[in-house]
Amino acid sequence: MSTKEKLDLSISQVKTTLIEAFILVFIVVFLFLQDIRSTIIPAIAVPVAIVGTFFFLLLLGFTINVLTLFALVLAIGIVVDDAIVVVEAVHSKMETSDLSGRAATKSAMSEITAAVISITLVMAAVFIPIGFMSGSAGLFYKQFAYTLAIAIVISAVNALTLTPALCAILLKNNHHSGAAQTKPTGVKGRFFKAFNAGFNHLTNRYISGLRFLISKKWISAGLITLTIGIAVWLMVITPKSFVPEEDDGMFMFSLTMPPGTGLNRTTQITKEIGEKLAKIEAVGENTSITGFNLLSNAAGPSYAMGFVTVKPIKERGKVKDINEIMGQVNQAIATVKGGTVMAFRMPPVEGYGVTGGAEFALQDRMGRNSQQLKQKADQIIGELSKKPGIAMAYTTFRADYPQLELEVNEDKAKQMGVGVSNLLSVVQNYFSGDQSLNFSRFGKFYRVNIKADGIFRMDAHAFQEIFVKSEDGQMVPASTLVTLHKVYGPESVGRYNLYNSLNINVTGAPGVSNGIVMQRVEETLSKLPADYSYEWTGLSLEEKASGNQTVIILGVCLLFVFFILAAKYESYLLPLSVLLSIPTGVIGAFLGIKAIGLDNNIYVQIGLIMLVGLLAKNAILIVEFAIQKRQSGLTIIESAIEGARSRLRPIIMTSLAFIVGMIPLMTATGGTAVGNRSISVSSAMGMLSGVMLGVIVIPLLFIVFQYLQEKISVQKIKD
Repeated sequence: MSTKEKLDLSISQVKTTLIEAFILVFIVVFLFLQDIRSTIIPAIAVPVAIVGTFFFLLLLGFTINVLTLFALVLAIGIVVDDAIVVVEAVHSKMETSDLSGRAATKSAMSEITAAVISITLVMAAVFIPIGFMSGSAGLFYKQFAYTLAIAIVISAVNALTLTPALCAILLKNNHHSGAAQTKPTGVKGRFFKAFNAGFNHLTNRYISGLRFLISKKWISAGLITLTIGIAVWLMVITPKSFVPEEDDGMFMFSLTMPPGTGLNRTTQITKEIGEKLAKIEAVGENTSITGFNLLSNAAGPSYAMGFVTVKPIKERGKVKDINEIMGQVNQAIATVKGGTVMAFRMPPVEGYGVTGGAEFALQDRMGRNSQQLKQKADQIIGELSKKPGIAMAYTTFRADYPQLELEVNEDKAKQMGVGVSNLLSVVQNYFSGDQSLNFSRFGKFYRVNIKADGIFRMDAHAFQEIFVKSEDGQMVPASTLVTLHKVYGPESVGRYNLYNSLNINVTGAPGVSNGIVMQRVEETLSKLPADYSYEWTGLSLEEKASGNQTVIILGVCLLFVFFILAAKYESYLLPLSVLLSIPTGVIGAFLGIKAIGLDNNIYVQIGLIMLVGLLAKNAILIVEFAIQKRQSGLTIIESAIEGARSRLRPIIMTSLAFIVGMIPLMTATGGTAVGNRSISVSSAMGMLSGVMLGVIVIPLLFIVFQYLQEKISVQKIKD
């Protein structure tokens, strides 16, 4: 499958998901607003934000790829938030007064404008630090984060300009003059009446539970502490990886024959492998190459490799999962005799290594011979194979290939007037060739290469046909100056950091993340003697480098949010009531990915950074309204309760709209399915737990930090 086919398939799937998410979000908004006019207003925010985002993507030089389209799918559930908050606030004003749509809009905007601006600044603050990330992880984060940040800023501008104008024009107050008491008719009317009654009952139960927790201080403190503790614990124990392996519809196999095997025998075994693979229903085309080893990048007659495509998911038959297909492939090639065959999948990110799994370079710091390095590698591979969670550890390096060592009789060469360097140059040209001349003729450029014909360099007798010119112009047979010794050694020697080295690949068992595999490898390699060392290479090197960077960026995101809220509330304490509510969503995110067998990969980390902004948004809505009530004269406890009561409906509505917008990504299939599930499940489950626990924790945190803030402020005034 070509790169273009993969991209076309992935983009086609995301486009479908985009439409499905928009429809689901539209339904949720209509369920809560219960008015087609009110529903159209937030729905308009989606195309406005997405079209505007495309304009800025063009200015930034970004392309339409899987990452930017991912961001746009997630944006559908986010960009409607601000518009929903505005429309819901206008509805609340009209339900409790006889104000017209225009007057209700003015009154509502005077209360929520500050909250909308705060939410936008916080969401932007979460994504802006990601632009400072470098390396491969930075490429993943940057395009995604900037796309989402642009969409959010555009939606905020829309919520402060277009949405209020549409509310004033389209919304009608149907709640006054006894209209609200009219008995609903029809299925829709009865359904909405039952829905509203149920939601009001839920709100009353919620407020009762909140009052109970406020009265039980130790239970509340324990709940908050337990929430933070569980979130930290889940972050620590969840396995980590860089980029998850996707079903890219392709795998490779490598064949290594015994040293000294001829090309004909290697070709015969390669054909046998192709015949066995052709019997597997899901396998498509097979292209094999003999004489080359992709894993070690070495050429030789005892090597072969193959690129095998897997049929599209709909055509695979009974077995559709790529991991199960690889199980069938391994079972088929296990019966091949005469050589060692390994089947492996391509790395998740092209250009970083040749295979998936962990990869490291074992270095010999003492410069010993290759046999000793190979012995040490075999010892390490044996230890790794005993580790739980590791399916296979291997190296393609071998030091037992039959070779001829050429020894020059320097004294005799000097007597006959033949330079050693000249002799070796002639031998090299005879066997491996040399580009000796270039010339132009008839308007074309030609290269002249010299090399002995194949039949004259088949064995040691070839040296009898090689002659070297001496200083006096005589032609001296090379066979009289050299002695050949049969030895065993490697076909190619690798170096890493200027040391002799070889690469070892480690594959995890099904369900075991690459992070755990790397951890097991580090446990084993920590016992290496001082004269040996190791370095991660390929995608493992990028994974190791990006791990600490992600933690730092997450910390910077939280710091940016804290500073913005501190400036907004003119307090260093009140922002903590927002930040300390974020662990409520972290719990759901990690429980969600653990439930479906995923690990903490880069897509999950992107989802977590996004959750910081989304959960902070919910907390800001409650805290902002509670501060207004406190300034109007209510007690701290009553302010928190009123803030929670009035903001519960918009919080649930916006959060549910975001969650249902993730459903198409959760059920996606194909080449980006694992990435889809990683980011959608972590975000949706994090939002779900963040709402369920957050609406309880946020008012409690507000009461604590508002009390401390007023205590400190009074103390300063006295001083």
